[in-house]
Amino acid sequence: MASTWVYQDPKQVAKHGEKKASWYAAWIDPSGKQRCKSCGPGSRGKRDAERLAEKVRSELSTGTYEMNRSTSWEAFRKDYESKVMGKMGASNRIETELALKHFERHINPKRVASITTKDIDEYISKRLADVPRACTKKRDEKGTTSKPMSPATVNKELRHLRAVFRKAQKWGLLAKLPEFSFLKVPTKVPTFIDPEDFARIYEATKHAVRPADMPFSPEDWWKGLVVTAYMTGWRISEILTLRWEDVDLEAGTAFLRAENTKGRREEFVRLHPLVVEHMEKLRSFWPVVFPWAHGAGETWTEFHRIQEKAGIHPRGKDYYGFHDLRRAFATMNADRMTADTLQRIMRHKSYTTTQLYINMARQMKNAAENLFVPSLKPSKVKG
Repeated sequence: MASTWVYQDPKQVAKHGEKKASWYAAWIDPSGKQRCKSCGPGSRGKRDAERLAEKVRSELSTGTYEMNRSTSWEAFRKDYESKVMGKMGASNRIETELALKHFERHINPKRVASITTKDIDEYISKRLADVPRACTKKRDEKGTTSKPMSPATVNKELRHLRAVFRKAQKWGLLAKLPEFSFLKVPTKVPTFIDPEDFARIYEATKHAVRPADMPFSPEDWWKGLVVTAYMTGWRISEILTLRWEDVDLEAGTAFLRAENTKGRREEFVRLHPLVVEHMEKLRSFWPVVFPWAHGAGETWTEFHRIQEKAGIHPRGKDYYGFHDLRRAFATMNADRMTADTLQRIMRHKSYTTTQLYINMARQMKNAAENLFVPSLKPSKVKG
């Protein structure tokens, strides 16, 4: 039973008398804090306090009680950025910012407490109608495109938004967490960059134009990036935040800081000589190994342009993503090391994820080599 009650303050009763002391409606809100509101003195004040207590009791029982009803979305967004997003890894922060940007563009929220499941459903509907970023250039050159937004992309944004609203609920700004109806996504074999496509991408880096104004060429920057990703299995956020002070090229080692890894775990890594060779060409006064000053989204744009120059058309998608480099490392090395070693190097929280890559590697092998082959030569018939 929801906890609400009506009372008079004993100190006010002692000072002003029972008839002049104010009546209060009091309750315990969902966060466990005691709340109260003065309703005035006399029989009218008592009646108003009882009505308010009953109203709050009903809201608490049905889950419709709202705390801090007047908090604006803008104020919450600033608080969330400073108190939560500032502690996120680079990749998670960027994805959360993009999800919030699209939510604000489609829903234009005013108050946090007013956000409902209907708003989430409306967001899903409108987001699915958006033109995918990868199609924007083609749309500009050839007119509109009918290709829909990927349900997987929308689901990824929904996961980030759900985390945001869960925090709003914990802060007492939302009485009830909106429902998130995730879209059904067909089960597909994850893509990865095979050795042939990797060689073509590596060669096409000579067409790169960004990053510009660096003490090294864009070609060397991109060659270093793709080789590092392909031969370490690191996430793109881990590569772009790698600092020179954490790298020892002479010893061939690197240190990944906890704040820059998805699992918030530190990692000391030995680098392959080929990775060291490519990083050597990027030595500069910049604090990070792979400096980029053109905006986060531009890294994707430039990577796509390099693939266009290479004439690459991945299966079932317009372009390879950076994560396809990480998947390539796992897939190409799955049969070269134990499952435990692969899980540790990839820093997978769940072994199920590691097993996926092991299965992919097994599928790539030519199973036909192990099949029984019947003899196709005609047998000699004894006459």
